[in-house]
Amino acid sequence: MVELRKAFAKPKFSPFLGPQDFYESGAAGSTETATTHFHQLPPHSDDDSLSESSISSACTIKPPHDQPPQEIRPVSRIKQSITPIPWTNYFEREIYIQSEFETETILHHGYLTCPVEAAPLFVTHHGAGSSGLSFATLFMEIRKQLPMAGILSIDARDHGLTRLMSTTSKTVDLSLATLSLDLFSVIENTKIQMGWKTLPPVVLLGHSLGGAVVTELGSSGKLKEQLLGYVVLDVVEGSALDALNVMKTYLSTRPTGFPSLEAGIAWHLRSQTIRNPLSARISVPALLVHNEDAPSSQAWTWRTDLSATEPFWKGWFVGLSKSFLAGRAGKLLLLAGTDRLDKELLIGQMQGKYTLHIFPETGHFIHEDAPDQAAMKIVEFYRRNDRSLLVLPPKVSDLLLAGKKV
Repeated sequence: MVELRKAFAKPKFSPFLGPQDFYESGAAGSTETATTHFHQLPPHSDDDSLSESSISSACTIKPPHDQPPQEIRPVSRIKQSITPIPWTNYFEREIYIQSEFETETILHHGYLTCPVEAAPLFVTHHGAGSSGLSFATLFMEIRKQLPMAGILSIDARDHGLTRLMSTTSKTVDLSLATLSLDLFSVIENTKIQMGWKTLPPVVLLGHSLGGAVVTELGSSGKLKEQLLGYVVLDVVEGSALDALNVMKTYLSTRPTGFPSLEAGIAWHLRSQTIRNPLSARISVPALLVHNEDAPSSQAWTWRTDLSATEPFWKGWFVGLSKSFLAGRAGKLLLLAGTDRLDKELLIGQMQGKYTLHIFPETGHFIHEDAPDQAAMKIVEFYRRNDRSLLVLPPKVSDLLLAGKKV
């Protein structure tokens, strides 16, 4: 899940962020879905001030004891531009998909840029507590290498702007099976809504909890030959289950709210939850919602109550390694440290069952901390699995019918 990386070890905080400035700006994003338009992407800026070292690994868990909620320092002490960036800088459109199930109706929300011609569609699923905008900067980097590629980046149920319209249940179902069914339903209904005769070639991308979701869907065979492969970012069964033991302690140390969106962005950067200011400015605002009843110092609170998801935590990750290796499509695992590999994955790697790449200088949010490097590995993975490049020799029967010698 999104916060597992922070639960692995005792946090390390920087007193303030580096001196570099980011001058990207954008007008407020429109929520209209009727008009299709592609917006000019903002220039990418690199910042190394937040990447001095990775947080300690999962093999040395040091849960905090009696640690008070973390201080929210004034935004004025942050020397960088931390104003929010609208989603319109990264995606063509918002998309709303209504999915009806036996006991409930859900209005799924996501962000879509359509692929051109035979280009791939990257379908993403974020981690617990995050949103579809977590993949914005990664997609920007992918498009630099694959200009015609598309992306469908959804908000999971009880996350972002996805809403439960009606239900017979008293609690939100966030089980792995349900989240996987949601993702498949959104993909199928997007095809219908966009008028596609067939699905484009699909590459699934999932971070943390999202990695478990795309593994569940990818190994199910539901996407058939349209699935080229799936990419899992910084989650493996063993370390994820270990981290659950300190998850509640970590959640109790987070601020319960922020006075502004800028303060929320600043906290994510200062705590090194996200180490890339550009990505934080697009992804963090979607994690917060304005609460008019809260005091001004906590006017922006967490959109998703992660504590309420506790009944589902273990079910997200049990059996993940086996499912990941069992899938027939191409598989890529991106991790922030080699210590996360459990025995089953180590054996699978030696047997060549998947591709592994390590990003030792990033935090848990690999795709936000180093979107350019992650994009390079993902594009390489796509190209290795792109079946459109395969040229098969002609059949002998066809050669004989053409009167050619064999």
